[in-house]
Amino acid sequence: MGFTVGEHSARHMRRILRIYLASWGLAGLAHSAELALTELVSNVVRHVPGRGCSVLILCGPGGLRVEVTDCGREPVRVARGDDGELGEGGRGLLLVEAVTDRWGAEATATGKTVWFECDAPRHEPART
Repeated sequence: MGFTVGEHSARHMRRILRIYLASWGLAGLAHSAELALTELVSNVVRHVPGRGCSVLILCGPGGLRVEVTDCGREPVRVARGDDGELGEGGRGLLLVEAVTDRWGAEATATGKTVWFECDAPRHEPART
């Protein structure tokens, strides 16, 4: 789905994501996935002219994949900071990195796609 996002869009996207996760039996991923989605949508609001994006939420055998595609041409960067100082941008992607199993960014013909994946919880056999 394509959206023009604003200040309150992340809240609505979190609700949609939570509904999907519950229906797929992946409610345990909600906290991490919602944090990561919030950051990606917030980045569109802050950095993409026109604030347009599309969000793709996928469930596969391994878990969840979320993609946010926008028309922004700026490369995605993660703040690494020197001497403990964090730069102006990229701090939120550190959060995405911390709460997801994998994430990345890919250039598209019209902008970029930033994505993350959260692995489905592994079910341990019952102990006897």
